[in-house]
Amino acid sequence: MRSFKKIKKIIEANPSSSVAQTFSKLILSLETEQAFPMQTLYALNANDFDLAIEVLKDWRLDRFYIGKAKVFDASLHASALLDQRK
Repeated sequence: MRSFKKIKKIIEANPSSSVAQTFSKLILSLETEQAFPMQTLYALNANDFDLAIEVLKDWRLDRFYIGKAKVFDASLHASALLDQRK
């Protein structure tokens, strides 16, 4: 399974979890070319950290355009959910 698909599943399963929010912010920052605090990744467990690194590698390749669009959409929804709770 590609990294984008894995992250999309994590975000959709529990969009308000800290892991899903970290992944959402990572995806949104990559898509919008905004700054992302890298120390946030160090708070992830080892498997999630490795997944984040895999996403960075895949994003750089830019081969998975459709997968990127799907995970960007899931990230946008998770971000909006968190904004509604504030």
